[in-house]
Amino acid sequence: MRKLANSELDRKNTEEFKGADKTPVIIVLDDIRSLHNIGSVFRTADAFLLEKIYLCGITATPPNKEIHKTALGATDTVEWEYEKDVTAVITKLQQQGVKVFAAEQVENAIMLQDFNPLMGDKYALVFGNEVKGVSQDAINLCDGVIEIPQIGTKHSLNISVSAGVVVWDIFNKIHYPKN
Repeated sequence: MRKLANSELDRKNTEEFKGADKTPVIIVLDDIRSLHNIGSVFRTADAFLLEKIYLCGITATPPNKEIHKTALGATDTVEWEYEKDVTAVITKLQQQGVKVFAAEQVENAIMLQDFNPLMGDKYALVFGNEVKGVSQDAINLCDGVIEIPQIGTKHSLNISVSAGVVVWDIFNKIHYPKN
């Protein structure tokens, strides 16, 4: 096996990305403190051709040197918007027919492996603060909650890791459905 050079990976340029059909998933980041986490989520959104990212509350916005450090240019490809109030974003998305799910640990959460996105539907995924998680106010508005199963001693994952895990799983189920 030979490692491929970047030039062999057949990736889209910025214009091709912006004009491409997107994976029907939107990310909502609420009160994310770490600029590196924000940049990492941008990069994940670019990798899986997601529609948009909403940055809410204290979540920093581009342009920002620390976000750029991990985003590696994804802030130029992925559409994003700042909205102070996460509940306003959730309500707006639902009014547009988007199904909104928080990634959190709550009673009656749907385990990620059991979550089955429906073809033709658009989804928004809400990820919360590194310490407090998704706010209860946001959870109360969501159409459901997805939980990443974990069996070790720690009770949570880093937000950028959580976003990567959930986005990959949903991307996989949308683009490569099992019959």
